[in-house]
Amino acid sequence: MTLGANGPEAAPRRRDARRNRELLVEAAREVFAGQGLDAPLDVIARRAGVGNATLYRHFPNRAALVDEVFRDTLTGTMAVGERARTAEDAWTALLDYTEAVFTGLAADRGAIDLMTTRLEGVTTLEAVHAHNRETVDVLLRRGRAQGTVRGDLSTEDLLFALAALSRAVPALTATAPDAWRRALALLLDGLRASPTAAPLPEPSLTAAQLGDVLGNLGPHRD
Repeated sequence: MTLGANGPEAAPRRRDARRNRELLVEAAREVFAGQGLDAPLDVIARRAGVGNATLYRHFPNRAALVDEVFRDTLTGTMAVGERARTAEDAWTALLDYTEAVFTGLAADRGAIDLMTTRLEGVTTLEAVHAHNRETVDVLLRRGRAQGTVRGDLSTEDLLFALAALSRAVPALTATAPDAWRRALALLLDGLRASPTAAPLPEPSLTAAQLGDVLGNLGPHRD
């Protein structure tokens, strides 16, 4: 009897393919967490115990692999943002939201790359960047209306400051696991409305300028 592509031999091949995909995702999650999104893909293939051809058969490019690895994390970040938007006190919501985001970043270097750069082709990432910006914008507007956030602070000001601080998180956690909490608290304290606060120098970045800055941060390896 000739066994066709859909015959008895097909099921084991499908199981092997699913297992290889799971191994690749698990290996990529570990490698990205330790080395960032710029980690070589062949390192991921070796850790998964498969060849490069198998990796590219499942994930034709880095963006496809990143999207698979971080989809649940990104969806969770948006859920945290949704909860923050419904909080009555905007300042407390902003503190809780940024702390939750940075707690995730401190545990995963790949997540830092993901949240602070632009990686073309990661559909979920594009959605979470837009959602994150909207969450911050909502909280700052409400904070200004409640008199708790300084009036000259723009959404791009805060997004850039958070992105810059998050890039230092790996070095901070390597020295002291929770050192980022102090740095984040100092940053956020500067957002408070105060009658003695000096005007900020220079105009705020535009949304397009912020995108250019994040794009120039990398990672850029194919």
